[in-house]
Amino acid sequence: MEYNGFFPPHEGMRLKDIADRLGAELSDEAAGERIVRSVAPVYRAKSDQLCYILSRKNREELLTCEAAAVICDAALASSIPPHIPALISKTPHTLFAQAGALLHPSAMRPSTFGRMDTAISPSAHVDPSARLEDGVVVEPFAVIGAEAHIGAGTRIGPGAIIGANVQVGRDCTIAGGASIVAALLGNNVIIHNGARIGQDGFGYAPGPRGMLKIVQIGRVIIQDNVEIGANTTVDRGTMDDTVIGEGTKIDNQVQIGHNVRIGRHCGIVSKVGIAGSTRIGDGVMIGGAAGINGHITIGDGVQIAAMSGVVADVPPGARYGGTPARPMKYFLRDMADILARVEERDKKTGEKNNG
Repeated sequence: MEYNGFFPPHEGMRLKDIADRLGAELSDEAAGERIVRSVAPVYRAKSDQLCYILSRKNREELLTCEAAAVICDAALASSIPPHIPALISKTPHTLFAQAGALLHPSAMRPSTFGRMDTAISPSAHVDPSARLEDGVVVEPFAVIGAEAHIGAGTRIGPGAIIGANVQVGRDCTIAGGASIVAALLGNNVIIHNGARIGQDGFGYAPGPRGMLKIVQIGRVIIQDNVEIGANTTVDRGTMDDTVIGEGTKIDNQVQIGHNVRIGRHCGIVSKVGIAGSTRIGDGVMIGGAAGINGHITIGDGVQIAAMSGVVADVPPGARYGGTPARPMKYFLRDMADILARVEERDKKTGEKNNG
């Protein structure tokens, strides 16, 4: 693939400088002057690109590799063709992420509208009572409500809405079309396009003529270094707060219900639904399209497989899968049993049809 205008290559860094910046061991010091501009997959990496491997399964792809260097751990260094140096690290996946950030810093946050002559676009609306610190950029058609407070270095994308009294910390990026109401955001928070933060939670009580709406007067608290994906929704609390802990990363199209509390450094993949008042500990990983019941507790360090249905508390450190979700060893045993029965049924059906 040729370089494109969306994420153009870096002007160039010496391979030695990259190794020094990332704390990697360069296998061939003579290659330190090579200029690196980008990253690429192994099979098509060119002489000014970095790639990485995590296992020997990539050996065939290395036959067509022309990379400036391959990032790998020491055990795989002997698999690299002799004409390609290795950047050796105990954590090659992490090193590759860091290298990508060095070479493509513009890809680390949602794209902006473009260069602006002024910090606040003439077509944006900023309420006179809003407080914007130095270095805030407000792009066209964005709206900043009354008494909102935006920290230094934050960028508000085109068409984004920052509601009244909302506080957004420093060095945040609020992408185009996102809306944030009834919320307090920490520093270095990234909100992607179309995300909805702080709208009503889903709360109703039975009435004589149908459902009666329950007021939702809580807030959303988003701590430092959180990233929330496109079209994800985070409901505000009913009377308490919905909280997203420091460093947590949330994918696109996730639904987080009212009063949910998510711990620090969690990873939540796309289309997960978390019902109201659930407590999720630190370091929890939830696979795509999993459904989490309300009013339950998921302990620290839990891993939940994709498409699982979690209906009850999960103890710390557990690995659960399936619907209803259960310890992974039982889920895998049940799946093996089902597959064996299907195979036996198909075998008998085939024998009957052939007979």
